[in-house]
Amino acid sequence: MTKLKVGIIGCGTIGSEIAKACQDRLRDKIDLAAICDMDEQKALALQKVLANKVPAMPLDALIEKADLVVEAASAKASADIVEKALKNKKAVLVMSVGGLLGKEELLDSARKAGARVYLPSGALCGIDGLKSASVGRIDSVTLTTRKPPAGLAGAPYLKEHNIDVSAVKGETVIFEGNAMEAVKGFPANVNVCAVLSLAGIGAEKTRVRIVTSPEYTKNIHEVEITGDCGKITTRTENMPSKTNPKTSALAFLSAIATLEGVVNDVRIGT
Repeated sequence: MTKLKVGIIGCGTIGSEIAKACQDRLRDKIDLAAICDMDEQKALALQKVLANKVPAMPLDALIEKADLVVEAASAKASADIVEKALKNKKAVLVMSVGGLLGKEELLDSARKAGARVYLPSGALCGIDGLKSASVGRIDSVTLTTRKPPAGLAGAPYLKEHNIDVSAVKGETVIFEGNAMEAVKGFPANVNVCAVLSLAGIGAEKTRVRIVTSPEYTKNIHEVEITGDCGKITTRTENMPSKTNPKTSALAFLSAIATLEGVVNDVRIGT
């Protein structure tokens, strides 16, 4: 059986975990063909921990070699990576979905061309229900995200508004707005609202609240959906990644599960 050749762009926490899974859990059906990172040291560090050595190569070379490109780089780079993958008629799995908001024409182009684009649910539960509900009328989608201060540190919105999250004493709402505004202000922190927007009623109509407290130890996402289906509420309490508090472990696990769905004939759930 011919294995699916996967190339991973971005060798941080998420890319590294996906790479390990390709050589372990998914090894019978996936060949990890190449890795890439703008920071050469990250690529070299990943090479050292992989069971089988994988070549590190420039982005264009990786896309040419792979059957499926995994983007695990950043929201700034994701749209360009998707565009290049589609031009080369390659399937692409996108982790930094926030980079696609406002550039939905890329997804339209993929649909017209019959190209495969995969957007994992990430650190969020309820996307299956939202997709089902969107067949009918959806009235509202609201996401409330609760993160420890360390999980929000460095966000552009905090710098712009001179908010020092390390000085927060108790539970504090630091942002309220739509998903488009949330992704711009917190590109590395609330990627889940981008997936929620694309699966539902769009970024302009999807409401987002971001709350922090020094007492929080988990990344918590609460979703409320109302419409023809009735009312759907979900709460996901994520353990932050041990290597990156901005990332929930469920984020890379959802990517691995998505890859399993790509290569397996039996698929469960919406």
